[in-house]
Amino acid sequence: MPHTPVDPVALTADLVRCASVTPEEGGALVLLERLLSEAGFECARADKEGIANLYARWGAKGAARSFGFNGHTDVVPLGDEAAWTVLPFGAEIRDGFLWGRGATDMKSGVAAFVAAAVDFVSQTPPDGAVILAITGDEEGDALHGTTALLEHMERNGEAMDVCLVGEPTCPDAMGEMIKIGRRGSLNAWITITGQQGHSAYLDRARNPLPAMARLVDQLSSTPLDTGTDHFDPSTLAVVTVDTGNAATNVIPAACRATLNIRYNDTHSGASLTTWLEEQMDKVCTEFGVKGALKVKNSGESFVTLPGAFSDLVVAAVQAETGRRPVLSTSGGTSDARFMKDHCPVVECGLVGRTMHQVDERVSVEQIGQLKAIYARILRDYFT
Repeated sequence: MPHTPVDPVALTADLVRCASVTPEEGGALVLLERLLSEAGFECARADKEGIANLYARWGAKGAARSFGFNGHTDVVPLGDEAAWTVLPFGAEIRDGFLWGRGATDMKSGVAAFVAAAVDFVSQTPPDGAVILAITGDEEGDALHGTTALLEHMERNGEAMDVCLVGEPTCPDAMGEMIKIGRRGSLNAWITITGQQGHSAYLDRARNPLPAMARLVDQLSSTPLDTGTDHFDPSTLAVVTVDTGNAATNVIPAACRATLNIRYNDTHSGASLTTWLEEQMDKVCTEFGVKGALKVKNSGESFVTLPGAFSDLVVAAVQAETGRRPVLSTSGGTSDARFMKDHCPVVECGLVGRTMHQVDERVSVEQIGQLKAIYARILRDYFT
């Protein structure tokens, strides 16, 4: 019986109708597991700590070569639901767009690859394995999502030779950009403690605010670097400074600041932590106050150097869109930061202009284009 091609638009709509606000599974992975199993993929759940994860492989375990895909079906919260002009999980198609939470980020990417993979193995079975690692914990803490899938793979002797992550990668036009790396991201919480007192008696208090003002000014006005071969200059943003003090006649006991650093391969989370501690200690000594630093490093910077894999993706994108994509390391973090420890990884997806917004939507045409790109990548990889 001839294979009926999988419609990526219909599959995107089915996934959007699953209310999978992180960390809820919402039926999305159940839907995908059923579809992939029916197409001959061997599926396994790699759930951990209440997080749903799906691992699917077509082809022999330990095949001579394997092509992997990583994506997520969890979505961010709706925000102000009253501001939506459509049902957030209605998957309405209107004006050439499919509307709904997760339509862009990234249920359309997952649907496009699943559709391409099912058609590919059904029509031209490859000499190798096609692997999908799909998580329900990318938009949340990302503690038990792709990391749990990698642990599952290691326990079971599974491996990808290369991995394509289907996040939206294009700022404005389909095919204009792919990601070959990501900046690191580090959050820091600084507390400077002095001595509370009356604002009319400065000698009986020790104000932490001047010290914090000096510190955040120095941190934000000091260039971290000038950029590297594959990365723009690192950035440091002070996102809040607060005492919680509503009184005008009280010098507060403590002042807190939060900052975010997006860093390139000049640095590591450890080196930046050391630098922050040194700057904080220097200012605290000068002002006679105490400082405390807490840091969370969301992921180190990384780059997959341009080569055979990125060339293959670039060629497929150019063939299907007529644009030669720029190789970029811009943007925030993604689960590629976990996959890069397993194999070479490249991110390739559609335009992400409405991701995380009210009335999130995706161009129906772009979903079809993305399936065609992924299908070409699979054909070229196994040829």
